[in-house]
Amino acid sequence: MGHALFAEEGEPDILCAAVSALTIATINGLEELAGEKLSAVSNDETGFLKCDFHSILQEKSVFLMDTMVLALETLSREYGTQFLQVNFKEV
Repeated sequence: MGHALFAEEGEPDILCAAVSALTIATINGLEELAGEKLSAVSNDETGFLKCDFHSILQEKSVFLMDTMVLALETLSREYGTQFLQVNFKEV
């Protein structure tokens, strides 16, 4: 069973895979295309992902983040909040 608990046991969890692809692609884009300095920590077993930015994001980086959030919110609406919740915490 995947981290999103969307799929039946033994089946691939497409929701978990979608969230992973979106977040990893965004982090890669922020680093490689936008040139942001960041620190990322993940745990494949729990599905945890944390990304800390070393400075204020550039406008193009904010656009990438907004695109990721839009996609995650769309997945949450499509698959249900019992499987995916998008929460914001400003620190």
